[in-house]
Amino acid sequence: MSAFHPKSVIIVGGSLAGLMHALTFLSSKDPPSVRILERSPTNLLHNQGAGVVAGNETQEFFEKVVRPGREIAITSKCRLYLNRKGEVMEGSVENRQQRMTSWDLLYHLLRWRVDGLESEYVTGLKPDDRPKAQYENGCTIKSVEEAGQKVKVTWTNQDSSEQSAEADMVIGADGGSSTMRRLLNPDSTRSYVGYVAWRGTLPETELSASATKVFSEQFAFYHQTGCQLLGYLIPGHNGTLEAGKRLFNWIWYRNYPEGSEELEDLMTGTDGTRHAITLPIGTMNPSVWEKQKKLAPEVLPPQYAEVVNTTKEAFIQCVTDNISDQNSFLGGKVVLVGDALAGFRPHTAASTGQAAFDALRLGELLGGEISRKQYDEAILDFAKKTQAHGVYLGQRSQFGEHPFNG
Repeated sequence: MSAFHPKSVIIVGGSLAGLMHALTFLSSKDPPSVRILERSPTNLLHNQGAGVVAGNETQEFFEKVVRPGREIAITSKCRLYLNRKGEVMEGSVENRQQRMTSWDLLYHLLRWRVDGLESEYVTGLKPDDRPKAQYENGCTIKSVEEAGQKVKVTWTNQDSSEQSAEADMVIGADGGSSTMRRLLNPDSTRSYVGYVAWRGTLPETELSASATKVFSEQFAFYHQTGCQLLGYLIPGHNGTLEAGKRLFNWIWYRNYPEGSEELEDLMTGTDGTRHAITLPIGTMNPSVWEKQKKLAPEVLPPQYAEVVNTTKEAFIQCVTDNISDQNSFLGGKVVLVGDALAGFRPHTAASTGQAAFDALRLGELLGGEISRKQYDEAILDFAKKTQAHGVYLGQRSQFGEHPFNG
């Protein structure tokens, strides 16, 4: 089986999926030139303090391709479910180890390998001799079209000037609200599904003894009709895994009907802007946050009410569905990957895993281990099955009856 060797690649999107694919190209036997076009105007993307479950695909990618030379995750020794009183529910403990990390640690390790970005996350780690990518910020994609045997991408820069470039292959890795997906497959839309994720972190040293007992290196859940809450430890400042310096990361899913006054209040920031998908840290109306903290002791186990009220700031992510019915366009010269292809509901804990899975399959394609047909089939099959499973989990959690409702 012959290997696939593009000489030039443009990657649209400079977050985890785009960086993973860039590094896969750069690690191949005959690496192409790689140019990354990121929409954000700032050189560093901001993570809001998000925790990530490092599933098998993510761990495999970092071990095989990133080779960071350091541990990237905290081991959670079991899963358990709390009742309303904060007691561990009988029969709910599952001795299942999982690995927990943070978006910012993964991002900085990838940037270091992909374009040489130095940070305190990589202090003391050994560089390697892989070529580097060109990483550009402030690029808003306008069009993508065939140009003979190549693909032409046109974008505007921060100064509103227009620029274009051609490449043998283009990767659309620009997230759930992907411009690339909209241009290539306009019938594929992103839709709100009726609930949001409140998210926050706090230093593990601020947890009480009772909270530490259920949260320390354990994956703890609480379910009630229309409400799910979960939490776990993640790396702390600059990615440290040292006990006492880690963060506790929590997610609280709550239902907010589309068009409701409560949802509008929630997603309207202090500047008066109605945010569509994400309400960043620092923009929440203080009265909304105070209302949520007041609600916590009325509806949550005491340990979770405590962490919500101890958290200084939270941010919001509306839960959405999106999936494209194809991953390959323009004769196979353009592909969608990660969230740009299919946005998984967070219950799957597989969004980062999808990016890693897609990048690992790309590595097999570049190495001649699989055919292009096998690559496309694998990417689409993973996307469709996991997206459907996420819908099932979310509907059961928020609109049905979970087996461990407390």
